[in-house]
Amino acid sequence: MSARLRRRRPAYSGRWEAARLAPVILTVLIAGLAFSTPREIAVSRLLPAAPALAAAMWPVFPTVLLGAFCLLTMIVLSFFYTDLGTPYTSAAIVAVTLAAAYGSHVRLQREEILFQVRLVADAAQKVLLRPLPRRIEDVEIESLYLAAQEQARIGGDFYEAIGTPHGVRLLIGDVRGKGLSAVGAASAVISCFREAAYDEPDLRAIIHRLETTITRHSAAFPAHDQPEHFATALLAEIPHGGGQVRLLNCGHPPPLIAHRGKVRVLEPSIPSPPLNLAALIGDRYWVDIVAFAPGDQLLLYTDGVSEARDHAGQFFPLPDWMRRQAEEQPRELLDRLHRDLLQHSGGRLDDDIAALALRRSGVEERGAVDVES
Repeated sequence: MSARLRRRRPAYSGRWEAARLAPVILTVLIAGLAFSTPREIAVSRLLPAAPALAAAMWPVFPTVLLGAFCLLTMIVLSFFYTDLGTPYTSAAIVAVTLAAAYGSHVRLQREEILFQVRLVADAAQKVLLRPLPRRIEDVEIESLYLAAQEQARIGGDFYEAIGTPHGVRLLIGDVRGKGLSAVGAASAVISCFREAAYDEPDLRAIIHRLETTITRHSAAFPAHDQPEHFATALLAEIPHGGGQVRLLNCGHPPPLIAHRGKVRVLEPSIPSPPLNLAALIGDRYWVDIVAFAPGDQLLLYTDGVSEARDHAGQFFPLPDWMRRQAEEQPRELLDRLHRDLLQHSGGRLDDDIAALALRRSGVEERGAVDVES
């Protein structure tokens, strides 16, 4: 089992390798003090601590070997000092070594199970948030996903980008709630979008299908912590060769667009209801059309980005941050956003984070203007 773990797990860092030597260092330190200090101190009674420490980081066989070495050290000490209570300390070393060997065995089994669970989680993430194409037609696309929990792989944030007969269509959203129920709702929405993006002629038709899907999913799989699921979502469409982007915002944080060094927040002209709330507040959906010229950058994100807080409780100043960025490539922009978000929040995220950065390449077209419909 330990051999399989060594093959599958990434290489340990330098700090971890140094920490793995701690049981040896502790053994040498105790043995040295036992030989150099007066026998009244009886430092040798600490020798059982070495195999106990080894169980936390070593496989079974090295742990047993270290226990045997500690026992041999105790026997050698007994030749120099006859009144150390060698039988009692030796019995303690044997007992602790056996317990440590069993503990090491259990730990390795649990690490194997955890590794398999992570493999399943990685596979689920690739299905839910599959790698996006770096370019669709003349649109460069990059993505960023950060889980709030350090060991988490997937969450309630989702995104997708697809090249369709109608142009490049994108989706980004956030299911309210946490845990597997939020992941299931996000998966249902993404699966529906991947089909509807090809079939439906406009964004309103797509959002109606997403609304139906999350309503059915919520009824079939009710969450324990809330009566039903709902999600914010933003749909974007970049027509073939067109110098514009169509946006349908269903309660989602507004995207940012950068044009020739100027950044605008693309607030919706008329708010559209979040998914699964149309029955309560109406199903009127509004599509905004915005110029998207060659060289322009579009940033789509979830509220985990704009609501990231620092130690004083201040939100991350995303529009101001965007204005300070040079005309970088989408990957460089998201890498800088990742770094600055972690720096702003002190390395701790309170919510999942998802972001898409788009840049239109090609020869600049003239006459592109902002239009609303």
